[in-house]
Amino acid sequence: MPVFRHGVAASLSSLGYLVEEPANAEVWLRERPGGIVLLTLCCTEDLDGLTALCRLRPRPLVVALLSANDASLGVRAMRAGARSVVAREVTVSALQRAVSATLDGEAVMPTEVADLLVTGRAPRGSVPSAEQIAWLRRLSDGWTVTRLALDAGYSERAMYRLLRAFYQQIGVSTRLEAIVLAHDKGWFEN
Repeated sequence: MPVFRHGVAASLSSLGYLVEEPANAEVWLRERPGGIVLLTLCCTEDLDGLTALCRLRPRPLVVALLSANDASLGVRAMRAGARSVVAREVTVSALQRAVSATLDGEAVMPTEVADLLVTGRAPRGSVPSAEQIAWLRRLSDGWTVTRLALDAGYSERAMYRLLRAFYQQIGVSTRLEAIVLAHDKGWFEN
């Protein structure tokens, strides 16, 4: 999005950073080792690009900008090699602090990402969306993932990925644990 990129460039330029918008980040990093890349992640497929960048040597500084409030995507970005993770909607000062801290050798991330990295569980109070609760309700009623995917408009593979990320978001590992948690939390009562 050009307006977003222009705003990011202006906010970082105001701190004295040289900001460029290369057509190919890998080529740019090879020409300028030590540079920092801001990379927007919208979905799990964007992690492939991040992983490719982080395989370069020397390992580049990458700040992953999450377009969705998804702690599990933030964790996967950190595990793929991002040095910091921030929401794409952060304030200008928060983005400036994250870039400066990353350049100073520090990692910046939302507390939800840190909690999930450290404990393997989402922080208490992590409430699923109405759609996610509906998925659990259907699974508890005996629906297969194939049927759920068809109903929700996803491929079966995508549905498995979404469910796995959702389970991680609420701090469980299996469908059964998720259903039990939903009953315990009263999510099905609404």
